[in-house]
Amino acid sequence: MIQHIKSPSTIKAAGTGGKIIEEFFGRVNSDTSEVSIARMTSPQGWVEPGQRPEFNEYTLVLKGSLKVATREGEIIVSAGQAILTGSGDWVQYSSPFEGGAEYVAVCLPAFGMDLVKRDE
Repeated sequence: MIQHIKSPSTIKAAGTGGKIIEEFFGRVNSDTSEVSIARMTSPQGWVEPGQRPEFNEYTLVLKGSLKVATREGEIIVSAGQAILTGSGDWVQYSSPFEGGAEYVAVCLPAFGMDLVKRDE
């Protein structure tokens, strides 16, 4: 099956601060449940609720820095670096630093509201 994606779908992001999600592949833009691939642009001050997703998330930071909180502590992921968070791991993403962050997120299986399991 060949799919040419001419443009992403913009999806409303959880949390504060106006993060932009541009999904290229996933449940919304390509009707793909196996994987989702999205470009994220989060301004300085954005914070999302903690979550315990039922998917692996591979995150590659292109610009700026992303703060990833886990049960074990906080990890700062800067441009040119990446992080893998595993299915079932508690995690919280934010961009508290000047300039925010731009990054690519790949989720296996694809991100879904029923799979993200955000904190109440």
